[in-house]
Amino acid sequence: MKFSGMRIRKRSKISKGEAVIVRLIAIVLALIVSGFIIVAITKLNPLQVYAGIIDGAIGTSRRVWVTIRDIIILLVVSVGLVPAFKMKFWNIGAEGQMLMGGLAASALMIYVGNSIPNGLLLLLIVIASCVAGMLWGIIPAFFKAKYNTNETLFTLMMNYVAMQFTTFCIVFWEKPKGSNTVGIINAASGAGWFPPFLGQKYGLNLLFGILVTVILALYLKHTKHGYELSVVGESPDTARYAGINVKRVIVRTVALSGAICGFAGSLIVSGGSHTISTSLTGGRGFTAIIVAWLAHFNSFIMAAVSALLVFMEKGAVQIASQFGLNHNVSSIITGIILFFLIGSEFFNNYEVVFDNSEAEEK
Repeated sequence: MKFSGMRIRKRSKISKGEAVIVRLIAIVLALIVSGFIIVAITKLNPLQVYAGIIDGAIGTSRRVWVTIRDIIILLVVSVGLVPAFKMKFWNIGAEGQMLMGGLAASALMIYVGNSIPNGLLLLLIVIASCVAGMLWGIIPAFFKAKYNTNETLFTLMMNYVAMQFTTFCIVFWEKPKGSNTVGIINAASGAGWFPPFLGQKYGLNLLFGILVTVILALYLKHTKHGYELSVVGESPDTARYAGINVKRVIVRTVALSGAICGFAGSLIVSGGSHTISTSLTGGRGFTAIIVAWLAHFNSFIMAAVSALLVFMEKGAVQIASQFGLNHNVSSIITGIILFFLIGSEFFNNYEVVFDNSEAEEK
């Protein structure tokens, strides 16, 4: 008898438009499934819950800009991971690199904040945070290049070292004494705080985020260094044969990755919280890994993924207060969306083929 056989094969090619459509279908299906779960668990109208999430993220002008601020931070960290990931150096140390950048910014605000002009202070903060993150990235990069150590484990452990170093600094900077917190740094003078830009409190954050994203995209696509790190990522042996100094490329690339993540730390301290703590990063260094992979290291797609995740996070606060729900409800919805998005990558990379063949029934 005749029957339809089904097999899976790798796609030879899929257009960008088709890939976007697949991901949009995945998001729609995720929201439908989330709606059923919301009804089953809370007995609430899922449309009301979704409306609450939207209101929590962009319901007022202030909420819009706070959401933009946090999108930019996540985007910058995600962009920072791209050079290392394209080289297949698995930098899991963004959390530590952000902390070190934030520490550098905090130290300058505390020790020289009220003794030099704010413009010069901000310039020093940007430079120092980049250098601090860069140095925190160079350490594992050097050992990888020199001794071929496991960069995943090394960079992960560096996160915990950075946390302990932050705790050590807080002991000296705590205010008031014995509180185990630093408090708002330079609350009276605002020294080291990002000033309003184009009339918006977080306008400078947005400008920096756009600049970092665009510049890195151009760097990776149109410079010799960007080409070299791609070759090293594809095949270190081929890179050596082509005359590329692989060890130098590893150290240089991870230094760049760490510098951008360190800069993200200054965006949080000077451009947002104006304080330092071990929870400064809020897990963004790990979330950025998901963002980078989902976007296939495309800097501009990362902006959309970052916006989606931060949007859901901000909406959690609103639905928790509006409907008396635990904020984890939004985390469940975010998890479902991520599950469907990750699953959609299967259909972007593979296709299902049906073959008709004959078989005799015995």
